[in-house]
Amino acid sequence: MTQASRRQFVAHSLAAGAALALPAARLHAQARPLLKAGDQKGGLRALLEAAGGLDGLGYDIQWSEFPAAAPLAEALNAGAVDSGPIGDAPLVFALAAGTRVKAIGANRSDAYGTAVLVRPDSPLKTAAELKGRSIATNRGSIGHFVTLKAITAAGLKPEDVTLRFLAPADAKLALTQGSVDAWATWEPYTALAETSQHARVLVSGRGLLPGLSYLAATDAAIAAKRPVLQDFLQRVVKAQAWSYRNVDAFSATLAKIIGIPPEAAKLQFERRQQKWVPIDAQVIADQQRTADFDQQVGLIRQPLDVRPTFDIGFTTGA
Repeated sequence: MTQASRRQFVAHSLAAGAALALPAARLHAQARPLLKAGDQKGGLRALLEAAGGLDGLGYDIQWSEFPAAAPLAEALNAGAVDSGPIGDAPLVFALAAGTRVKAIGANRSDAYGTAVLVRPDSPLKTAAELKGRSIATNRGSIGHFVTLKAITAAGLKPEDVTLRFLAPADAKLALTQGSVDAWATWEPYTALAETSQHARVLVSGRGLLPGLSYLAATDAAIAAKRPVLQDFLQRVVKAQAWSYRNVDAFSATLAKIIGIPPEAAKLQFERRQQKWVPIDAQVIADQQRTADFDQQVGLIRQPLDVRPTFDIGFTTGA
């Protein structure tokens, strides 16, 4: 083989090697894990972006935003998302419907913002006066739960009120237009309604609710993406701690990200006082009481043991 031939052979070999390496490089790039993260308005994405909690990710995140817990739970059930934030009552409702999901992290917050709202000029002053009235809320939501808690605590029965199941935007419109007497909702909708003077709190969740909510993940995601979920959960916890050290900065950023006035963003954030806590015996006992109440008022048909609901193998550092 001449020197020219050898050079030609080497060139062809290098070209062939590069052609073989290219698919391998693409395959490596495609092997980067993907977390399909569900979110609710004013939730995790805004928190993580404001705190810089998405820097240096070893995986990609595909975000899907939902207006309430019920459609998020449906997405979890369908496998359209791997994880998402969900309140204690919606989690019970989802589990009773057969959703294969577990709570991997728990937090507690002031339950004031989960409330039954009325128009500012409404004559209603107490929960007992809701008898015979119509209340808009999401089916299976924390708003649905606080409604039932409020009326039963006032001595009423579920059948004493008329529930209209509407998404938050439609429920707000129905209240404003007077086609319902009350709207049961949660933050940031409560703060937004208050600061815009479209509504006032008739009954808050304080004293009625344990203030629990969770980061939930599907059984399939836990099995296939446990390290990713663990990292994501810890990033959320760190971002939450950052946010309370930077209230003004975070509130301003939150307002821009979720598209609400700064005063509403700051109000709902400051009074929520959300803190991540270990999944301990108290958390499980409180969740069991929520499930028992749901069964008592007919929100779920059968008793539910909540203990298998939790995966305690995840750590928050809380």
